[in-house]
Amino acid sequence: MSSPVPPDIVEIERALSRVAHMLTRFRQHDRTVVAAGVPVDRAAVPLLRALAENEGPMRPGELAVRLAVEAPHVTRQVQRLERAGYVERVPDPDDRRCQRVRLSGSGLEAVESIRASGRHWISGALAAWSPAERERLAGLVNRMVDDFESHSDADPADPADPAETTDTAGAGAAGAGSRVAAPSGHAGSGRI
Repeated sequence: MSSPVPPDIVEIERALSRVAHMLTRFRQHDRTVVAAGVPVDRAAVPLLRALAENEGPMRPGELAVRLAVEAPHVTRQVQRLERAGYVERVPDPDDRRCQRVRLSGSGLEAVESIRASGRHWISGALAAWSPAERERLAGLVNRMVDDFESHSDADPADPADPAETTDTAGAGAAGAGSRVAAPSGHAGSGRI
């Protein structure tokens, strides 16, 4: 018999489902990417962003792992983006038989345009929110993503029972407050 799910978890799951649906709709892609003047499909955007966030060229396999997709998907996207002039292949300094992928100048401009368009849309959508509310939201969302990533990376053979873990509500509130105070220092704060 499973234990009842707390109402706050039900509401969080519901809200995340709504956000995921909204962000993956074609109309949202039109509002940000197409409005930015970047003629790429939705599947290309995470790849462009991953390359922009990385400090140097990446192997296609690294991109596939980072994006949690199959390698052939990355290969197809890289080929399309290369034809469009947004990415270029460069020799792998560690293995000359391999190649890495990096953004071209046009690719970097495209990512910046996509980011600017997305930020403009978010700014309009949250115009009624105070700066403090937006800062708090950014801190909590980044914390949630970090915790989701940590949880998904956890050993599945050793699932932790949330009811048996140490109470971190007090620490979490303090941690969220410290992140909110300086969200730009958070690793995920540059993501859009």
